[in-house]
Amino acid sequence: MKKKEITILLENKLTQLTKRIAAIEADFHKGRTQNFAEQATETENDGVLNEIHHEAKKELTSVKSALQRLAEGLYGHCADCDNAINPDRLSALPYTTKCIDCAL
Repeated sequence: MKKKEITILLENKLTQLTKRIAAIEADFHKGRTQNFAEQATETENDGVLNEIHHEAKKELTSVKSALQRLAEGLYGHCADCDNAINPDRLSALPYTTKCIDCAL
């Protein structure tokens, strides 16, 4: 994949994650019902949303880091062994920092 294609892919992912995080945060800030039965469901949903929020923020950090590595010319090299990361792995997970051997 070419640098421009990778940049577009990562920037699109950045936009998606930013929107997802904003939507989750907006949901957290809206008021909750006064109905006790519905409060239990909302509390359960909050737990799930909290986990999704945490994972989205973690993924957002990884995407930003990948864009930084791309700008610095370090993209596509394993952070541990400095070998090239397999292009198929990068296609599947464009913000990975490790080759398959080091990731195991």
